Amino acid sequence: MRAQDYRRNRQIRVPEVRLINEKGEQVGVVNTREAQRMADEVELDLVEVSPTARPPVCKILDFGKFKYETRKREQKNSAGKKGSSQLKELRVRPAIDTHDLGYRLEQGKKFLLTGHKVQVVCIFRGRQMRHPEHGYKVMKQVAEILGDVAKIESQAKMMGRRMTMLLSPLPQKPGAKPGGGGDKQAAKPAAKPAPRPSTPVDPPRPMTPVDPPRAARPATPAPQPAPPAPKPEGAES
Repeated sequence: MRAQDYRRNRQIRVPEVRLINEKGEQVGVVNTREAQRMADEVELDLVEVSPTARPPVCKILDFGKFKYETRKREQKNSAGKKGSSQLKELRVRPAIDTHDLGYRLEQGKKFLLTGHKVQVVCIFRGRQMRHPEHGYKVMKQVAEILGDVAKIESQAKMMGRRMTMLLSPLPQKPGAKPGGGGDKQAAKPAAKPAPRPSTPVDPPRPMTPVDPPRAARPATPAPQPAPPAPKPEGAES
C-alpha cells in the first residue's frame, strides 16, 4: 500500500479508532475527534495505518516522514523482487466509462501475462458510498473480461471507501510467450495441396486404313436440244 493511499486527519470518517500515540504506546479505542485533538496538540498527523481492523488502527506521527520511509521501503522491496512475481494495483471507479475501463484492463492483462498478481481497487467518493452495487458491477466486469488470463483469488469486498478484489494469473500453456496474448497460436504455413492422381492415358488406337480414292467417273454430257423440224415446201416463210 502506497503512502498516499493512507487516510489521515479529516479523511478518517469512522466514529472510533484504536489509537497508538506519537511514542508508540497503545492508548486503546477512542473517539476519532478525540484522537484528532491529541494529534493536533503535538502538531502531528493522525494516520489510519490499518484500515481493515475493527475499529481501524490509527497512529499519531509525522506524515511527511512516514511517506518518505514508506516510499524507501517500497523501492527496497521492489529491487529485491525484481524479476519475480509482484502485486500490481489496478484502479477503477464505480462510474468508470467504457473507454477508460478498457485502457486499464489492457494494463492489467499485461501484468497478469507476465506472472504478476493484480489487486483491483475501486474507490468510492461522496454519495457513491450509497450504491456499493455499482462497485460490485465493475468488479464483475473486470473478472469476466480478464477471465481468459486470470482467476479470482480473493472476491470483491468493501473496506471503508475501498472495494478490493485480488486476481492471480492462470498458468500459461507450454510454449506461450509472456505478453503474447496466450490464446493466439503462431501462424502455421499453409499445407501444400496433395498432388492429383494422374489420369491414365488410353493406348493409341490402331489407325484405320484409308480406302484408296475412287477413279473419277467421266462427266455425263448435258443433253443437246433437238434440231428444228424442216418446214414443208411451199409454206410461206
